[in-house]
Amino acid sequence: MMLNCIFCKIAKKEIPAKIVYEDKDLVAFDDIEPKAPVHVLIIPKKHISSVKDLKAEDKELVGEIFLAAPKIAKEKGIAETGYRITLNYGKDAGQTVEHIHFHLLGGHKLPFA
Repeated sequence: MMLNCIFCKIAKKEIPAKIVYEDKDLVAFDDIEPKAPVHVLIIPKKHISSVKDLKAEDKELVGEIFLAAPKIAKEKGIAETGYRITLNYGKDAGQTVEHIHFHLLGGHKLPFA
């Protein structure tokens, strides 16, 4: 955990968030600035600044994110209609928090990327 990381603080429940999923390694919560009717951020509890900071030992953790996503989509009612999972790296791609996070988006027809 990193001291001043807002996502680490959410994971430790020091900052409130609408948590929609949690297990021993992950926390998922509704985005406060949603870009779709359903916009959930899925984060590892372990602080990893970005995709470029992933290590070989993190591959199972990243796999867990992709296994959690369908559970979250089902809970949010978008499992059957479809959803998108995205990851932004760097400021030019829109990464605003330096803690790796995956966006689960759905709830309407999404434009092709």
